[in-house]
Amino acid sequence: MKSKKQQKIESSVEPNNVTMTNPFKWHGWLVFLLGASIYFNTLTHEFTQDDAIVIYDNMYTTQGVSGLKGLFTKDTFFGFFKEEGKAKLVSGGRYRPLTPAMFAFEYQLVGKNPLLGHLINILLYGFLCLMIYKLLISMICHKDDSETKRYMVLAAALIYATHPIHTEAVANIKGRDEIMSMLGSIVALYCMIKYVDLKQSKYLIYACVSFFLAFLSKENTITFLAIIPLTLYYFRDLSLKNAALNSAFLLLPTILFLLIRSAILGNDFGGTPMELMNNPYLKFVDSRYIPFDLSEKFATIIYTLGKYVLLLIFPHPLTHDYYPRHIDIMSFSDLGVILSLLMYLSLTYVAFSGFKSKSVVSYGAAFFLITLSIVSNIVFPIGTNMSERFMFMPSLGFALVVAYMMQKFVLEKAGKQAFTIVLGIVMALYSFKTVSRNFVWESDFRLFTTDVEISNNSAKVLNAAGGTLTDAAFREIDETKKRAMLTKAIAYLEKAVVVHPTYKNAYLIMGNAYYYLNDYEKSITAYGKALAIDPDFKDAFNNQAIALRDAGKHAGEKENDLQKAETYLVRAYQMSPNDFETVRLLGVLNGIKGNHVEAIKYFTKVAEGEPNSAIAYFNLSNAYRNNGDIPNAQSNLQKALKIDPEIINKQGQK
Repeated sequence: MKSKKQQKIESSVEPNNVTMTNPFKWHGWLVFLLGASIYFNTLTHEFTQDDAIVIYDNMYTTQGVSGLKGLFTKDTFFGFFKEEGKAKLVSGGRYRPLTPAMFAFEYQLVGKNPLLGHLINILLYGFLCLMIYKLLISMICHKDDSETKRYMVLAAALIYATHPIHTEAVANIKGRDEIMSMLGSIVALYCMIKYVDLKQSKYLIYACVSFFLAFLSKENTITFLAIIPLTLYYFRDLSLKNAALNSAFLLLPTILFLLIRSAILGNDFGGTPMELMNNPYLKFVDSRYIPFDLSEKFATIIYTLGKYVLLLIFPHPLTHDYYPRHIDIMSFSDLGVILSLLMYLSLTYVAFSGFKSKSVVSYGAAFFLITLSIVSNIVFPIGTNMSERFMFMPSLGFALVVAYMMQKFVLEKAGKQAFTIVLGIVMALYSFKTVSRNFVWESDFRLFTTDVEISNNSAKVLNAAGGTLTDAAFREIDETKKRAMLTKAIAYLEKAVVVHPTYKNAYLIMGNAYYYLNDYEKSITAYGKALAIDPDFKDAFNNQAIALRDAGKHAGEKENDLQKAETYLVRAYQMSPNDFETVRLLGVLNGIKGNHVEAIKYFTKVAEGEPNSAIAYFNLSNAYRNNGDIPNAQSNLQKALKIDPEIINKQGQK
């Protein structure tokens, strides 16, 4: 008969899940540290891309804590556009208040400083990778906690943690909505597994709360309504029906979110946008945009879906911009479309064929397809062809399939050393690409001017590169560098309007670039084209008035062409009658032409509009004197001297 001590020792070594736990405890922390550390070089980066929309140019976020009410009661874009209509530029609007609320707290603490935002993104991503590792352990090692399975889980978690396609979500602070949505969904799934295993209601509560927070971060959380029961079916002894019944509790946070979203945004999805930057499935025919035909649309979508898989396998080159026409209009006769279609038919077959046997590869394929569905443009229009951040969820399915293949064909056939070498090479390549790609996200200038070389047929990034070069040129002191930057900017902008002929913002920036080059005629023309597209375009209207004013000034002072000067100045005055520099120049012009009564009229308007301006009264005094009205000339001269006793000397020195 065995002693109690012997029985205790024997019972402690029988289950694999006990003996295998301790040697692998450090794996989770390895995943956390590697996932976080490869993004450390983003800590010194600026705000970039859409950070303006949700952080520093959002009227609610910049109010700090006091702006929380606005963030939770309006469309996510409302705080930036500040207009009801513009907030729904994309179909259905967006209700994602959680991450802007986090940004509001951060703004309260540090103001317009991106450091804290980048740090929090890094830590949250590291924690997400750790939770993915813990989730995969609970899924895959539940029955067979072997060394082989542990290494497969480690490989999957590390592939996910280091994959360069995640840089857009982590290096860009705004990408936190992707991190929080994925984190909330993963925690909800983990807690549901705990609930099924332990039957403790606290895990059900944790799952519901986490799932609701995930919804408040981003709407693609809804795909986990399918992922969670599917996971319970694959990795627990549950029928699909019982898995669905156990997961049904998550309908509570789902319905709650949808009710809140509907109350805030309404149920009007706004139809199909007819602006190319909000709907990539438009083509320019007979001077207007019309929708793709059905064949063109689905061929383009299928081709795009194929690019996702290629980027997961070989993540180079990467770009933040896949807007039209970086991806061109495709047809079903294109080889890329055919290959992509075959690829997805194969993935669908793998997902269904392994359903009964509950294979890991089948689950990974199903995970990929389900989480991809909502951003595929098939279920719901997303406003662009594709984006690397849309792979943030689906890439876990990819990582799981790759890790399983490495287990089967490397670990089991060639041994642990070969497996470690292969995994190490993949991690090194992925990490190097991630760190190097992070540097591109340093600033808008670097991001746009780098990615425009990759997405060189995208109207949006051509416009963005032109804009950032124009802004930088405005601040540049060296005239040679300034001219080179503006010339390059104009080249990008001219290509942007070839791709997108009604791109009013590109014409606006083009007008600015020509203005900084003192090419006023081309500047006026560019602004005119923007106004022809949108007569209510305020920025183009105001800028054209300024360009006309300065063109008139240049024609009079540099070209000595008074007729040309008058033409421009009169147009400028008609557009902006309260621009006192334009009014002053018209006074000077009429004075030179001997129209002293007209000069008095214009200078009087300047003096009335700028009552503290000595030069305004001085000019008015001269106009009266030239018209022979000495009393009024003296009166206005005294007003000028009262404001600035040195006005006569100053004007005499000019």
